[in-house]
Amino acid sequence: MRRTLALVLAVSLLAAAGCSGSDAPDALSGPLCTELPKGDEPGNPTALANAPASEALSWITVLTTFDGALRAADLLPELEGKQAITVLAPSDDAFAAKFSQDNLDELMIKDKDTLRTLLRAHIVDKALSVSDLRDADSVKTLDGTTVRVSKVDEGMAQLGDEARTVCADYRIANGRVHVINHVLGNLPTTAGQGDSGH
Repeated sequence: MRRTLALVLAVSLLAAAGCSGSDAPDALSGPLCTELPKGDEPGNPTALANAPASEALSWITVLTTFDGALRAADLLPELEGKQAITVLAPSDDAFAAKFSQDNLDELMIKDKDTLRTLLRAHIVDKALSVSDLRDADSVKTLDGTTVRVSKVDEGMAQLGDEARTVCADYRIANGRVHVINHVLGNLPTTAGQGDSGH
């Protein structure tokens, strides 16, 4: 009886360790998280925790423009080939506030070198939780830019002067994804200029 009880206790402890260990996804944080899949819904954080970037980003419903841009620039294989990454992913609203549709089409179809540089400005070559970001003074992105980081309320991280995390700490197979509310990099803002109506 004692041996059986000890075995049950050991199994219970192992199960608890497995559930609370480093493989368990962190809770997402940020005001936009309420609009994203949760619980048992397709694309929920637990389901994406071991997914490659190409799969995980396609399930985060506010990242359709960023996901499409990575595919257009053929950058996903590069990201998935890295040992660890942090993706600072601008939301669809962030892209809409930054670029006119004509400008975005031009980048995705014709000016892919500029597009790759822009996207690399949103990738860090190490895996950083939002807590790690908040504790960092700066991060260096794949385009060679150093981005200042500071703490803001409600556990969010400020990146540069305008961007901040709005749903942070998605775990993917080789790193983290943080949805941000502003496009990084130094391209001019063209939103509202010269759209041809498509």
